[in-house]
Amino acid sequence: MSRTPETLRSARWLAGDDFRSFNHRSRAMQLGLEPEDWAGKPIIAVLNTWSDINPCHGHFRERVADVKRGVLQAGGLPLEMPAISLFENLLKPSALLYRNLLAMEVEEHLRAYPVDGAVLMGGCDKSTPGLLLGAISAGLPAVFVPAGPMLRGNAKGRTLGSGSDAFRYWDEYRAGSLTGEQLTDVAGGIARSYGTCMTMGTASTMMAIAEAIGMTLPGASSIPAVDAGHMRMCARAGRRVVEMVWEDLKPADLLGRASFLNAIAVAMAMGCSTNAVIHVIAMARRAGCDIGLDDFEAASRTVPVIANVRPSGDRYLMEDFHHAGGLPALMTRIRPHLHLDALTVTGRSLGNNIAGAEVFDGDVIRTVEDPIYAEGALAVLKGNLAPDGCVIKPSAMDPRFLRHTGPALVFDDYATLKAALDDPDLDVTGDHVLVLRNAGPQGGPGMPEWGMVPIPTKLLRRGVRDMVRISDARMSGTSYGACVLHVSPESFVGGPLALVRTGDPIAIDVPARTITLDVPEAELDRRRAAWTPPPPRYGRGYGWMFARHINQADAGCDFDFLETGFGPPVGEPAI
Repeated sequence: MSRTPETLRSARWLAGDDFRSFNHRSRAMQLGLEPEDWAGKPIIAVLNTWSDINPCHGHFRERVADVKRGVLQAGGLPLEMPAISLFENLLKPSALLYRNLLAMEVEEHLRAYPVDGAVLMGGCDKSTPGLLLGAISAGLPAVFVPAGPMLRGNAKGRTLGSGSDAFRYWDEYRAGSLTGEQLTDVAGGIARSYGTCMTMGTASTMMAIAEAIGMTLPGASSIPAVDAGHMRMCARAGRRVVEMVWEDLKPADLLGRASFLNAIAVAMAMGCSTNAVIHVIAMARRAGCDIGLDDFEAASRTVPVIANVRPSGDRYLMEDFHHAGGLPALMTRIRPHLHLDALTVTGRSLGNNIAGAEVFDGDVIRTVEDPIYAEGALAVLKGNLAPDGCVIKPSAMDPRFLRHTGPALVFDDYATLKAALDDPDLDVTGDHVLVLRNAGPQGGPGMPEWGMVPIPTKLLRRGVRDMVRISDARMSGTSYGACVLHVSPESFVGGPLALVRTGDPIAIDVPARTITLDVPEAELDRRRAAWTPPPPRYGRGYGWMFARHINQADAGCDFDFLETGFGPPVGEPAI
C-alpha cells in the first residue's frame, strides 16, 4: 500500500473536525450509512450507463450489484452514480455528438464528489471512449467494465450478425429478393439478448481497445453480456479498483504511447471498426501522447487481420471469439507487434497478463501466417481530396475497388441522397463514385454513421453489391464495402470535398494510399473562391458549444479545451 486512510481523497470531505465535514457526514447518514461504512475506506464511484432506452446496457441494472459486491468484499464503499447513456441506434443525429458530453460528465463527477476511484460501466459504441476520456482527465484509479456482446443472432436456422446482416438483408429487401415477412423474421432474430453488437463493430472494437490499453481486467472485453462469467468479472473489477486506490495506480501510470500503439495493433488484427481511429486519437491526446493517423498507417502495413469475425471475417461472431480464447489469445499471436512491458490495471504488464493465454479454435483466431486479410483492417489515404487524411476498411470491401477511378455523383445532404438512390431512373452505374458531404463533425453535426451510403436500388436489382462511396461521415463498425470515410478537413468548413462536382473524376488507390480529385488546380481555386459556408447547425445550447470547439476527425473529434495541455491542470475542489 502506498496510501494510508488519512490520505484518501474522500477523507477531505468526511474526516475533518469542522462544520463542513460534520455536515457531509450528516448527509451520508441520511443515505442510511454509518461512519463504519466510510471511515478509512476508499469510496468507489460506480458510473453506470444503464438506461431503459439502451438494450446494450440493459443488464447493467443487475450487474451493478456484482460490482458493488466486489467493492464491499475488498473493503471499499461503492456508490452508484448514473451517467448519460449513449445508445447508438436511437440517439440522433449522432452518438458521437454526445461522446464528449459523457466525457465531461465523468470528469466532473469524479472531480467534484468525495470518491477515491471509479468503475466505469459501458460498452455501446461511444460510451467506452466517453467514459475513458473522462476518467483519463479526472486522474483517479479506474477500471473499465465492458458491457459485453449479445448472443449470436438466429432466424430459422440462419446465424445472424447484428448490423452486418441488418444492412445485408435490407439491401436484399430493397432489391426485391426478400419479402416483408422474411425481413421481420430477421429483425426478431438478429438481437436476442442484452449486450452490444456481436459483430466486430465499434462496440466490440472499443471494448477490445480498452483491454489492449490496460484499462480492463484480462479477457474482460469479449465475455458475452448474459454469461455468468460476466457477473464474476464485474465483482473482480470491484475488488481490483479498491486495491488500485491503495496502490495509487492511476490512468497516468498506465497510459503511455506504447499503450496506444498496442491498441492500434490489436485493432488492426481484430478487423476493427473505422471509428477506432477517432477514439484512439482522442484518448491518446487526453493522456498527453502523440498518436495520429500515421501510427494507424504504419500498423496497417505490418499487422494482418487474424480475427475471423464478421464483417471482415466470413463466419464467426464475438461469442465464438470469446470461446476461442478472446483478446489475450489473439494478442499472443501478434506478440512481436506489442509493447509487452506496458502496465495494466492488474498492476502487472500486458506480457504477464497474456502469458498463459491459449487459442482454442484456430479458425476463429488465425495465425499471422494464415490471416483473414494480409494487411491491417484499416488504411489511411491522403491526397488533394483529403489533405489531412481519410480512412477505408479494405478488409471488408470488394478487392476490385482497391484501385478505382470513376465519375463523382455528388449529394449535399443525406435526405437528398436517400431520395435519389431510390429513384429507378437515377443516372448511375457501378463505376460511379457516390459522394456525400456536409456530414462531418460540424456538418452532420457530429459525423453521423451515414458513410455506408446505400447502393442505388437500380443497381441492387442488377446484382451490384459494392461500389466506391466517399464522405466526411463515419460508418458503423458493423458495416462493410468500399466506403472512404472521415475525409478531413470536412466539407462544411471548406475542405476540398466541398469543391467536388458531379462528373469530376475521382481516383482511389488503396495500395498506394492515395485519393485524388482529378481536376486542375486552377479550376479548384475558382471553385474555392466562389464557395460560401453553410449556415451554422445550432444557434444555442450544447450544439452551439460543440460547433465552436470540436476538432476535426484526424485530431479525434475532442473538444479543444478538454485536451491535455490546453490549460493548467484543474486542482482539487475547495471544501
